[in-house]
Amino acid sequence: MSQFALDQLFGDAVVIKDGRLYVRRPEALATPAMDTLVRGAVFGDGAQKEQARWMIWELGQAVGTRPASIHELYVARGQGKVRGFTVPAINVRAMSYDVARSIFRTAIKLEAGAFLLEIARSEIAYTEQRPAEYVAVMLAAALREGFRGPVFIQGDHFQVNHKKYAVDPVPEVEAVKALAREAIAAGFYNIDIDTSTLVDLSKPTLDEQQAVNYTRAVELTRHVRGLEPEGVTISLGGEIGEVGTENSTPEELHAFMQGYNRTLAAQAPGMAGLSKISVQSGTSHGGVVLADGSIADVKLDLPTLETLSRIARDDYGMSGAVQHGASTLPDDAFHHFPRTETAEIHLATNFQNILYDHLPAALREEIYGWLDVNAKDERKPKDTDEQFYYKTRKKALGPFKPQLWSLPADVQAALAAAYDAKFEFLFRQLGVGGTAQAVSRFVTAPAQHRPAPTGAEALVPAAPDDADLSD
Repeated sequence: MSQFALDQLFGDAVVIKDGRLYVRRPEALATPAMDTLVRGAVFGDGAQKEQARWMIWELGQAVGTRPASIHELYVARGQGKVRGFTVPAINVRAMSYDVARSIFRTAIKLEAGAFLLEIARSEIAYTEQRPAEYVAVMLAAALREGFRGPVFIQGDHFQVNHKKYAVDPVPEVEAVKALAREAIAAGFYNIDIDTSTLVDLSKPTLDEQQAVNYTRAVELTRHVRGLEPEGVTISLGGEIGEVGTENSTPEELHAFMQGYNRTLAAQAPGMAGLSKISVQSGTSHGGVVLADGSIADVKLDLPTLETLSRIARDDYGMSGAVQHGASTLPDDAFHHFPRTETAEIHLATNFQNILYDHLPAALREEIYGWLDVNAKDERKPKDTDEQFYYKTRKKALGPFKPQLWSLPADVQAALAAAYDAKFEFLFRQLGVGGTAQAVSRFVTAPAQHRPAPTGAEALVPAAPDDADLSD
């Protein structure tokens, strides 16, 4: 990437004085200058990345587009103060800046505030998006579209790997803790703790089956709470059953939550616990791929979701149950989630499918050729080409990130239209239009200023001594 000068991006609309960045004309942020800045945050050299990411963060702090926790809104929902919508948690895997811009365009159009932008532990690796980069891109997209208000960025499935845990639990749990430290420092103020992989169904009682799950969840809760910035209570989710397995039951929910609350109260009296609980109700991540590449119909257990959401609210003060693996459901399924008062649903694979459906044929074939070599060990003997490519093509998103950020203009336009239509459909079906008001009422997003990197004072014009720099 060629050298770019930050001091040429926004002219005198952005100034620095005494180590603080100020925005004199906010409208200057919603211009192509932001496109240049975010590319520096992603593709620049080490110093450029650091400087661009700091600048994006401080621009957001200055105009009120700040990472925040959805915890307070979820507590309000648990208390019955808000209801009637399901929060979409959107995994932004590829072409992240453009996809996020579409999300924020939709949010502005529909006055939506209750939505999450997330990335899972596994996705961070294969999409090559570390937390600091992810936060910078999400905030830049919000600023580019003129979005104002809390931005909920979430660590999805900060999961303990069962196989690694069985070999040696200490380093595996420590790896999740290290990721939490990195993510929170970057601006992830919402984290889904996933220790459901440690549920042991061979044990005779439900409490014994869930014991390692809730004990490790408490350990990770205490770790996260110790990392919180001042004024932020990170929204934490737990999970009682691995997605894609048997459907969860009320008895399992009670066993987990009673054990979790009992353990947390004994170890850290008064500490805030979970604000939501993930359950299994018939879906699987990415869907079940048939031989022709299509997705099998899903038997979604809506009564289970409704019952478990009600128990989560009435008995434990949480916002409700969380549905994973929902993006490949048929369109006529989504309106059921707010009807059943499902708190949150996670959406990922179908947005990736939209991307691949619009890629130039030559690039798609290049990616599939790469998969033939680099993902061949994941191919099962009975897999058709369609099944193999569908299941593995997510692994190419990181290695092909530069190409996906530089698609032809006509392809970008077609993708933007497709994403706008999909996000507007989902936001309307999930009832999150108009939720900006509820977010404004319940959520606080305190300023979290960061020290400027070395040399940042010279990157943008200094403010005149008589300039009005009030926040």
